[in-house]
Amino acid sequence: MLDLKFLRNNRDKVESGIALKGMSVDLTQFYQIEERRLALLHETEQLKARRNAASEQIATLKKTGQDASAQIAEMRELGDRVKELDADLRQLEEESLTLSAWIPNLPHPSVPPGHDATNNQVVREVGERRTFDFEPKPHWDLATNLGLLDFERASKISGSGFLLFTGMGAKLERALIGFMLDYHVEKHGYREVSPPHVVRRAALFGTGQLPKLEGDMYHIGEDDLFLNPTAEVPVTNIWRDEILEPGTLPMYTCAYCASYRREAGAAGRDTRGMVRVHQFDKVELVKVVPPETSYDEHEKLARDVADIFEALELPYRVLLLCSGDMSFAAAKCYDFEVWSPGTGAWLECSSCSNFEDFQARRMGMRFRREPGAKAEFPHTLNASGVALPRTFATLLENHQRADGSVTIPKALRPYLGGLEALVPKG
Repeated sequence: MLDLKFLRNNRDKVESGIALKGMSVDLTQFYQIEERRLALLHETEQLKARRNAASEQIATLKKTGQDASAQIAEMRELGDRVKELDADLRQLEEESLTLSAWIPNLPHPSVPPGHDATNNQVVREVGERRTFDFEPKPHWDLATNLGLLDFERASKISGSGFLLFTGMGAKLERALIGFMLDYHVEKHGYREVSPPHVVRRAALFGTGQLPKLEGDMYHIGEDDLFLNPTAEVPVTNIWRDEILEPGTLPMYTCAYCASYRREAGAAGRDTRGMVRVHQFDKVELVKVVPPETSYDEHEKLARDVADIFEALELPYRVLLLCSGDMSFAAAKCYDFEVWSPGTGAWLECSSCSNFEDFQARRMGMRFRREPGAKAEFPHTLNASGVALPRTFATLLENHQRADGSVTIPKALRPYLGGLEALVPKG
C-alpha cells in the first residue's frame, strides 16, 4: 500500500505509475473521498478546539460562582456534532483505504517501460546452451521413461495440472528441496522456517495478493482460509502487525512450502508436462531490510538465486521486467529463465522482487533503528530460491544422454546417496 500523504501530494506521478503498470484504478473517486475526508477532519479539529475552550470557560465560571448553563449547552451541542463527524470520518477512512488497496506499487525509475513480456530486457545470459548429437527429448518423455512421474494417475487423483512423483522422481524432488535449503542456510546466511500451508485473508492482503488475485487461489470456504499461493505469503507475514526492535534488521529467511494456484486465467496454456501446474514445491527467500539498503539487497538476492542454477549446471538468463509485466506489489523484478532444450524455450524458474515499503504498510510491519526511536516501515523482498517443477524439468532435459539416462549434477549427488545418473530400467 502506498502512503496516503504521498498519494494526495503526487497525483500525476501516481497516475503515470499506474499507467506504466497497465492497470486501471478509479483514482477520481479516491481523490474525491480524500478531499471530503480532509475537509471533515479540519472541521472536526476546529469543533474539538471550540469544545475544549468551552470546557475551560465552564470551569472558570463555576469557580467564580457564575452561571455556565449557556456554555454547557453549547459544549453538549459541539460534542454531539463531533460524534457525528467522527462517525462520518471513520466511514470515509474505510472507503479511502478500500480504494487505496487497489492502487498498485509504482515502478522504480530503473524499470523499463512496456506493456508486456516482449518489452522485458535481458540483463545477462549465463552458461552455454548444450549442443546435442541426438534429438533431445522433452522432460515428460524422460520422466515417464525413467519412472519419475506418473501423469495419468496424477490426473486420476486430482485432475489436470497436478503431479505424482514416483520412485527416484520423488527422491529427486526431495533432494532438490534439501539441497536448496542447505545452500541458502549454509552459504547465504538465511534462517530456515517451516510455515503453514494455509493463510488468512489478512496475510494475503498484506503481501498484495488480495483483493486483486482471489480468483487464482484455492479457497477453503467454511474456514475462510486459502491454500498458500506462494511461500512469500506465510513467511513475510510472520512479522505482520509487529514492531521489530533495534538490531533485528536485516532479516534473511528461507522456507520450503508447497504452493497452490488455480490459475483460472491460464486455461489451455502450457498444459504439457510440468510447465504449468496447480500444486508445486518451492524454496522461498524473504528479506526484510532498512529502506536505504533494499536495492543493494535486491542485487544480492538475485545473486543467491543465480548460485542455485549454476550449482545445478543449468544455462539461464536474467530478465529485468518491464513495468507492464511486473506484479501488483513489486517496484522492481528480475525473472530467471532456464533453457529447455526439449521444448526449445526459456522457462521461468524464479522471480526476484523488491516491494519497497508497499507490503510492510499493508501488513503493519515496522522497525526501530534504536530504542525509543520512531517506528518506520522496512522494505521487503522475496525470490523463489527456486521453484521446483520447471527446475526439475530443465534439469532432466539439460543433463539427458542419448540412451535416455540423465546425469546428476555433482552438487546434488550427496542428496541422492552419491548417485551419478538416473538410468531407465531394463
